[in-house]
Amino acid sequence: MSLVDSFRNTLVPIHREGYPFIAGFAGVTVVLGYFWEPLFWIGLILTAWCIYFYRDPQRVTPTDDRLVISPADGIVSAVGPAVPPRELNLSEREMTRISVFMNVFSCHINRAPVRGRITTIVHKPGKFLNAELDKASSENERNGVVIDSPNGQVAVVQIAGLVARRIVCWVDENNSISIGERFGLIRFGSRLDVYLPEGFAPRVAVGQTAVGGESVLAEFGGEPSAPLVRIS
Repeated sequence: MSLVDSFRNTLVPIHREGYPFIAGFAGVTVVLGYFWEPLFWIGLILTAWCIYFYRDPQRVTPTDDRLVISPADGIVSAVGPAVPPRELNLSEREMTRISVFMNVFSCHINRAPVRGRITTIVHKPGKFLNAELDKASSENERNGVVIDSPNGQVAVVQIAGLVARRIVCWVDENNSISIGERFGLIRFGSRLDVYLPEGFAPRVAVGQTAVGGESVLAEFGGEPSAPLVRIS
């Protein structure tokens, strides 16, 4: 990656959702620094992290209807069959699920994996287990969004994690959404699950790094074989 690309990915706009938190961190930093200088520098580092957390970079999104794009930055933590959350009324049978885990340093803006009409939005209270655990999909607090895409119903589920305590969703039912369009965020580390109907084949493997709004997770009409990977 060139130096220009590094700056493009780091020095980016801040989403307005972060303004109150950044202001809070900065205010506490000033107060603590008044009493003891070392606390000022610690607070300054935490304020810088908060600014970095709420970054909202521009992304170049493929607009091919055959593709499913990653809804978030992070590590692909699961690829395989799973029954979708019951509250989404999708299917009692297993669908292909691809999970992307975000840590506290990931960009937490969530993006639509496909285009289409939003048919269902359901928020489900729950626990705050480590989002990397498989059972987090069924036990953690979550918000599910079902999109009626050109190739069937696709669900994207925002899952709260051990630190994350707030799921934000900006879209409404019956509205149209474009692939890669921002639709929400989860505060301070969590996970996104994407449930795909028959006909989609995964194009990622567990352990890969995904870029929200850019990385291709799956393809419609492709061969349903597992991708080959090489660790180097």
